[in-house]
Amino acid sequence: MTRYLISFDDGAMIFPEEELPAVAEASHAVVRAAQDAGVWIFGGGVERQRATIVATDGTVSDGPFPETKAVIGGFSIIDVPSREEALEWAARFTDACRCAQEVREIMPDPLV
Repeated sequence: MTRYLISFDDGAMIFPEEELPAVAEASHAVVRAAQDAGVWIFGGGVERQRATIVATDGTVSDGPFPETKAVIGGFSIIDVPSREEALEWAARFTDACRCAQEVREIMPDPLV
C-alpha cells in the first residue's frame, strides 16, 4: 500500500457561512468512510497563521516566504493500493469540501 497526501489550499473553501455545518458534516462523513474502509491515517485543518521557518543553520524567522502563493488549509493522509484509489478519495473530499484537492504520493520511509 502507498500513502497519499490529499490537501487543499487555505481559502479555497468558498461558500456562504451558513453552509459550514453541512460542509463540515459532509467532510466528516468522508473521513468516517475512510476510517471504515481502513485507509485513513491522519488529517485535519491547519490554523490560519503565519508559519515559522527553521533554517538549516538553526535560525528562526517568520514565514511563509513572500513568494509563497498557496498555503495548506487542510489535509488527509490515506494508505491505499493505487493512485487511482487515492484520486477516488480525493474526489469524495472535493465534493464534501466544495473545493479542489491536490494529491501527492508520500515517499516510503527507508527505515521501515
